Amino acid sequence: MKDFFRKIIIVLLTLEAKAVVRRYKPRIVAVTGSVGKTSAKDAIYEVLAHTGGGVRVRKSQKSFNSELGLPLTILGRPNAWNNPLGWIQNLLDGLFLIMFHSPYPEWLVLEVGADRPGDIQSVAKWLPVEVAVITRLPEVPVHVEFFNSPEEVVEEKAALIDALVPDGTLVLYADPSRQGGAEADDSRANDMRRRAVGKHVVTFGFTDEVDVRAQNFKVIYEEGQEHMPVGIEAHIALGGVSVPAQVLGTAGAHTLLPALAAVAVGRALGKDLAECVQALGSYVPPPGRMHLLRGIKGSAIIDDTYNSSPAAVEAALDTMVLIAPHGRKIAVLGDMLELGRHSVEEHRKIGTYAAGTADLLVTIGFRARDIAQGALDAGLDEKNILQYEDATKAGVELAAMVGQGDCVLVKGSQSMRMERTVEELMANPESAHELLVRQDVEWIKR
Repeated sequence: MKDFFRKIIIVLLTLEAKAVVRRYKPRIVAVTGSVGKTSAKDAIYEVLAHTGGGVRVRKSQKSFNSELGLPLTILGRPNAWNNPLGWIQNLLDGLFLIMFHSPYPEWLVLEVGADRPGDIQSVAKWLPVEVAVITRLPEVPVHVEFFNSPEEVVEEKAALIDALVPDGTLVLYADPSRQGGAEADDSRANDMRRRAVGKHVVTFGFTDEVDVRAQNFKVIYEEGQEHMPVGIEAHIALGGVSVPAQVLGTAGAHTLLPALAAVAVGRALGKDLAECVQALGSYVPPPGRMHLLRGIKGSAIIDDTYNSSPAAVEAALDTMVLIAPHGRKIAVLGDMLELGRHSVEEHRKIGTYAAGTADLLVTIGFRARDIAQGALDAGLDEKNILQYEDATKAGVELAAMVGQGDCVLVKGSQSMRMERTVEELMANPESAHELLVRQDVEWIKR
């Protein structure tokens, strides 16, 4: 009965969203990909909202990217969770918006996800997108479980290109793939360029071949505290112009990609590079995405607990090594879900990777046992591998082990609730509701 009610609500909200788009004709930036969608959406919002005189802009809240979240964003309504009266109110407010002209944003920045085949294809049939942004699509993306292959996931994401209006622009992450090596062409990016024939294309990444790129990346540390990172800085280059930029509260070169995507959108819309970078001064990375936190006993935490995938774990492990060259490196890794038949192999690969980067490996969850096995097979000493089933218990026991200068990376899929581990390790757990993911009442009750 609950599923039936949900399906009816989705159908009705989608019909209302279509009507609102036809009535108010907002200009739309839509963001998809497998890594960094939410962060890119937030950064793009800052560029649109704080350049060109300040237009009215609305963005998807948190990670509203599903068949339910997308129409809610267009209608400007909240998630009513399990409250039937709340859903009825949302529908009535949507009808009011259709029937009576009301103030409405000039721009919408929408995050578009693909959990199952057809999710984005169905949206592309009715959503007129001016700028389609496709972030990184790794070799084995998250949400591959319900697709026949990783290539089908990529094809589903690429369907967003079909939503572009005739003079629309594709903004595309286009660095060479890691698997192909530094000199290899990124065939997926090239395929998408061909699919966008007749459209404008702006690329972003770290290599010289892309249009918008980051150079001279480095980590910023608290003054006098070389073990306590506070953010990152780099130069963002476009054409022959380069502008310095900082993103505080986050770590890792890959966390600059949302800013690069935002600048690429700015370029597509004719905005000045310096103006875009200045607007990004208001960008605050969302919780749980490579978020830097103070840990107990003078430790540093990389909170990457929003979700997990093989490519994202590797990038996070690389960052842990980068920002803690002298301290002990502790990797707390939970199950990576929605990998389907790739699960065992990918977990073991991550274990192998962790063996070369972590001094202490802590795994959480049944599937993460394969991470531990992969690390053991790769030579990490058994005494440096700890395994748990519960995120809170792991945090409590790990709190007794961490010390001054340690860097603790915590990462896992949503259902693993890895933020509970972070809460046990935070120097200021009283601020958890502000700093951690999944702090809504509905999440906390689960």
